[in-house]
Amino acid sequence: MNFRHRKDEEPEVNITPLIDIVFLLLIFFMISTTFKQEFEVGIELPQAESESRLVEKILEISIDKQGTYYLNGQKLVNTQFQTIKQALQKVAKGNYKLPVVISADGQTPHQAVIRAMDAAKQLGFSRLTFATQQESE
Repeated sequence: MNFRHRKDEEPEVNITPLIDIVFLLLIFFMISTTFKQEFEVGIELPQAESESRLVEKILEISIDKQGTYYLNGQKLVNTQFQTIKQALQKVAKGNYKLPVVISADGQTPHQAVIRAMDAAKQLGFSRLTFATQQESE
């Protein structure tokens, strides 16, 4: 049997009606949409009188490599836990929301840093941070 091979044509999807429908929908939504006008409230903000009132007091505990404590630059009498705690209490004057910055030498024993952290925690300080230096490239 000799069958003739017809050249098969690929079926095409005619998208012209689809484009017409999309444009009609676009026009419909543009016409039917309502635009809400926002009203502005006229507010005149007051001017700041001074910037110095915004400065917050910071408690800085410095510890050198021998384990000697300094609170805001003042050397403490000894390295006892109670001494650190009393010094923090005296400087804070009951304001335990102040930030406490612990800056220790790289050779400082870990126990000295932990002692300072424990004293601050027992008094109720919750904003403890550590001062560090960035490596120079």
